Amino acid sequence: MKTIDLSKVKYMQFEGIDMRDYPDFCDAFLSYAEIDGRPLTDEELDYINDKHYDFINENVYDSIC
Repeated sequence: MKTIDLSKVKYMQFEGIDMRDYPDFCDAFLSYAEIDGRPLTDEELDYINDKHYDFINENVYDSIC
């Protein structure tokens, strides 16, 4: 799989957010996102969830604030 430019990931939706787990949100995951108007595939979502936990964590935090 080619690398994903995380700066282009938009319209993110997360699942598994548990406020009792603040600030780690270790169960949260990206369930939907788009790049250049195209929905990410399941493979791309899995890649981001598996390899870029810091990106997920920052954006989960931003989405609840």
